[in-house]
Amino acid sequence: MSRFDQQDQKLHPRHEEPAFNEIISKGLSRRGFLKTATATSTVAFFAANPVSQAIAAQAAKGNLMGFNPIPVSTADTVVVPEGYQADVLISWGDPIFNNAPSFSQNADSHAQARQFGDNNDGMTFFQISDDRAVLSVNNEYTNYEYLFPHQGKKMTADDVKKAQAAHGVSIIELSNMNGKWVLNKNGRLNRRITANTEMEMTGPAAGHTLLKTAADPAGKLALGTFNNCANGETPWGTYLTCEENFNGYFGSDANPALDSNYKRYGISHQDAGYQWHKFDSRFDLAKNPNEPHRFGWVVEIDPMNPNSKPKKRTALGRFKHENAAVTINNDGHVVVYLGDDERGEHLYRFVSKNKYNPSNPAANRDLLEEGTLYVAKFSARDGELKGQGEWIELTWGKNGLTPENGFADQGEVLIFARKAATQVGATTMDRPEWVAVNPKTQQAFCTLTNNKNRGVKANQPIDAVNPREKNPYGHIVRWMPSGKDHTANRFDWDLYLIAGNPAIHKNGLMAGSDNINEDNMFNSPDGIGFDNAGRLWIQTDGKYSNKGDFAGMGNNQMLCGDPDTGEVRRFLTGPIACEITGLTFSPDQKTMFVGVQHPGEELAPSHFPNGGNSIPRSSIIRITRKDGGIIGA
Repeated sequence: MSRFDQQDQKLHPRHEEPAFNEIISKGLSRRGFLKTATATSTVAFFAANPVSQAIAAQAAKGNLMGFNPIPVSTADTVVVPEGYQADVLISWGDPIFNNAPSFSQNADSHAQARQFGDNNDGMTFFQISDDRAVLSVNNEYTNYEYLFPHQGKKMTADDVKKAQAAHGVSIIELSNMNGKWVLNKNGRLNRRITANTEMEMTGPAAGHTLLKTAADPAGKLALGTFNNCANGETPWGTYLTCEENFNGYFGSDANPALDSNYKRYGISHQDAGYQWHKFDSRFDLAKNPNEPHRFGWVVEIDPMNPNSKPKKRTALGRFKHENAAVTINNDGHVVVYLGDDERGEHLYRFVSKNKYNPSNPAANRDLLEEGTLYVAKFSARDGELKGQGEWIELTWGKNGLTPENGFADQGEVLIFARKAATQVGATTMDRPEWVAVNPKTQQAFCTLTNNKNRGVKANQPIDAVNPREKNPYGHIVRWMPSGKDHTANRFDWDLYLIAGNPAIHKNGLMAGSDNINEDNMFNSPDGIGFDNAGRLWIQTDGKYSNKGDFAGMGNNQMLCGDPDTGEVRRFLTGPIACEITGLTFSPDQKTMFVGVQHPGEELAPSHFPNGGNSIPRSSIIRITRKDGGIIGA
């Protein structure tokens, strides 16, 4: 999603807040901090970390990764290790119903509404039986250079409807045919959820004045979801889709006055080029100023009921959600970790009010309805890239979240969660993206993909958890909750890796941590997830120029990491100008589904997946081992 992000930053520069957080220890200068951090060996860092020692003591003996790593690639294809096979499961525009038309760039909105959506991202595999499953897939955004023959230069009302139909979520049934999962166009659970699907607003902000519109004076029904980035899944069988860069769809030719609450979310009279407000008044800020407040939420969907109404769970806060990592705590509370993917934003945690009931699935359906939202604040040990942290409660009336500071009630705390996080002094981060919890150890990981503003803007100082100025490569932070209790308000943290380019930068933080070398280097870690064995899978959405700081890195890729030893191996490379994003496994761990998003963006010379002179199309890739074994083993 690099092009969209660049355009969004250009058109909607962040409203800079005061520097509430400064976690570098008193008396430690920036130069001294960098000197100490650069000299610190990552191997020694891992060895000295008591959290790492405890995890390593529990680790199974032997090599966690059983495949040979692959080299970088600039080819217009998907490359996987020897002994593996990668096949296209489905691509943008493929029909998901028997009576839907085949892909055509000239397809209208009615056709697109019955076809697989564009720019697939996060996804989850739900198995029903040995030979039947459902795959729920986010469709984040569209590339007008391919969506329309006119490349978005002569938009019509139906063009906007087509773009809206290409967004949202595609839910498709799969059948197991001779050991391969394939699309079943006759599946009764096949469904498209788009920017115009009716949804229920739930939780503390539902019915709030700021959510009321002329079309919905009660503030409890919203139309649609879009810019659905990553995802989550619940133990009770529902799918969580996360609304990220929703701001770019709103605009107005009337140039209305917008206060700081709009600016904090990047909302202005100029959209990101989609032009929806010109043909759909719902997206015109002058006509519907509250409509943007109805987006930026986590949406819960029942993939097993095609007639169910999706629910926007306002208790989880409103910001640019990347994913929703769900874990059940030892005491039964549901905990959800959430990243806000923008430079200088924050890392959040939600703890449910009620507890999970494994014997009564129906009782769990509204566990995300009530609970407490928290935001992370990191502290550091002198000169070290590790330390402790705390979760600060975002509840009205506490921690300065009062009318005097601009919060009339809990609804406003959640609708303007970013402002609340700043108010309580949360740590600004280098674009918190996906979060994943290790099923073997309860340690959580979060990708911090990059941040050109680190050390440049006053509210984003260099600190231990974000240690590089301008940070072009990104890094991964990990933490262990106190007592392995995800509801505890304290945690220990360190850095699992610092991405870099040791071929260009021979030493220092730009070379990366010691587990990064010329054979596995990459930039901009984005998607992450664990398999059942505890392997950490890392996907990238970075620079693929192969020039300057990014020389030798090739196309975007997916790597596999051992969270105990720090070892990282490259497992997959994608086609030209793509992002690798979205990750899910069949329960037997013998099929992996991976997303290839926006191949050929900005008219780069890609024709993936069909070759020839075909239009490049985002696709889901099905990966299996030729011997039928477990992926990665």
